[in-house]
Amino acid sequence: MNLPASFPADEIELSRVVRAGILLGQARAPQGSGAATALGAGNGLAGIPPSDGRTAHHELEVVLRGRPDPVTGYLVGIQDVDAIARRHAMPELSSMLHAAEPRTPAAIVGRLAARLGAHLPAGTALVRLRWSPGPFIHYDWNAAMPDHAVLVERFEFSAAHRLHCPSLSDEENRRVFGKCNHASGHGHNYRIAVGVRVGTGADAAARPTEALEAIVGGCVLARFDHRHLNVDCPEFATLNPSVENIARVCHGLLAGPLADAGMPVDHVTVWETEKTSATYPARGG
Repeated sequence: MNLPASFPADEIELSRVVRAGILLGQARAPQGSGAATALGAGNGLAGIPPSDGRTAHHELEVVLRGRPDPVTGYLVGIQDVDAIARRHAMPELSSMLHAAEPRTPAAIVGRLAARLGAHLPAGTALVRLRWSPGPFIHYDWNAAMPDHAVLVERFEFSAAHRLHCPSLSDEENRRVFGKCNHASGHGHNYRIAVGVRVGTGADAAARPTEALEAIVGGCVLARFDHRHLNVDCPEFATLNPSVENIARVCHGLLAGPLADAGMPVDHVTVWETEKTSATYPARGG
């Protein structure tokens, strides 16, 4: 196959994940050049430095846009992305953990984006930033709406359902839904991720996760956990409880209470299995 000597100078997006373990109980910035030198220039799964039981694990996914160099094919060297994040973003996280006054998480992600964006090479723009302070929660910042971030937290519930449409014949139901049409139903360990829009200004809610967890717990988990959706839940008395419909119903249950709490819902994703999920409303590319 003949490859072109160079590609057209179109823009491309580059994503890089940078991990760090930030030592608790001592004000230091372990992401600096000293730690990187001692542990090598890598960016391993455990972060730099790796967790030793006394560290908070943080992860940044940095998404950049620009035109790659026509000779090297690089937009930015990934080692340079790592260095910029460790030098200019990770100290902000360390400072947050050791601050006498709590700082709002959404404001933090806005500050991280500003610090990273100010130190990128010319012609390269930061378009998205994901900060994950834990495995089940993250904050998404997007250059298209710099004054807001999307807080996403994951939850779970167990429920049974049967996929069946009364308007279809028994034969048609079996053909469309297969074993999921079994008369006794079947169960899933559902996972649900709820994304809400939060401001990144100084007046942002200091603990938005507390309100989010209370609302999701009361509106969704208490309603559906350990229930047979078709039998126990009026939302699905006539609505087929497909994963698509479950996502839409959860969105409808959450939209009002979350808006009243000052956190408009951005999206809801429900996983039926590891391989199957639905998101409502559909998100742009």
